[in-house]
Amino acid sequence: MLAALSATVVGCSSTGAAEPAAAASVTVDGVSVSVDKAARALLPKKYVDAGTVAVASDVPYAPFEFYASEGSDTITGVDYDLGQAIGAKLGVKLQFAQQTFDGIIPAMQAGKFQAAMSAMTSSVARMNVLDFVDYSASGTGILVKKGNPDKIRTFLDLCGKPVAAQSGTKQVELVATWQDECSAKGKKPIALSEFPKDSDGQLAITSGKVVASVATKPSAGYVAKSTNDGKTFQVVEDPAAPTGYDATLNGIGVMKGDKLADAIQAALQSLMDDGTYGKILDHYGVAGIAVPKATINGAKQQ
Repeated sequence: MLAALSATVVGCSSTGAAEPAAAASVTVDGVSVSVDKAARALLPKKYVDAGTVAVASDVPYAPFEFYASEGSDTITGVDYDLGQAIGAKLGVKLQFAQQTFDGIIPAMQAGKFQAAMSAMTSSVARMNVLDFVDYSASGTGILVKKGNPDKIRTFLDLCGKPVAAQSGTKQVELVATWQDECSAKGKKPIALSEFPKDSDGQLAITSGKVVASVATKPSAGYVAKSTNDGKTFQVVEDPAAPTGYDATLNGIGVMKGDKLADAIQAALQSLMDDGTYGKILDHYGVAGIAVPKATINGAKQQ
């Protein structure tokens, strides 16, 4: 198992949000994370009583969420580890379950989940339905076969070529804007193929169906580093977009108006302040996606 994080939630109060009845702790690299009373005081009573928050996550999408080993149903990754640490601060358990990305919001609207942690972009459009606690920032990267045989140097080199993206993601919308730039340069449009999973796009590269796959740059970088000891893929490094194209905030989504967002924000800020947040990001090699402050719907101010 790659994650160096283990979680133990012993119990939680059913009488009020301010004072937990039992200890809750998470250990990250030897650092214990315990209940933050101020954050827990913000937690709506229904979550205190339940002792759990159901979290939707589209697995695998490394390094944010993936299975600990082949054939395992144990989820790990940046989102999972951070979720367990947030839960420890709040004195409840964040219970992750698989949900395809484009089905996350409908499943939340149906009451199946109370939160989403799946490297989801905190887009203003999604704020019609969800509130986002912003916890990272990243842009889109381009994953290609090792050696970059098609010599992809910028997104414009994708014009006229077959490219993969996961359906329902920001990357699909971004490619649509790139089409206009392809046209302006007198080039053919990108032949986009949408797949249910990001891993399907990776298979499409190795099988020769596409020349590249677009995904969040941290995810693309992790895939390039961890697959076959770095011998299968590489990420295109465009000097004009060092953190990825169209870098934006990623957020933990909750249903619009749910005060769970305030509690998560306070818990996340506490993790930032005590250094646990940075340790989790460092563990997965994605310190570059850190944000300086936990905000709610920060994209509206950008």
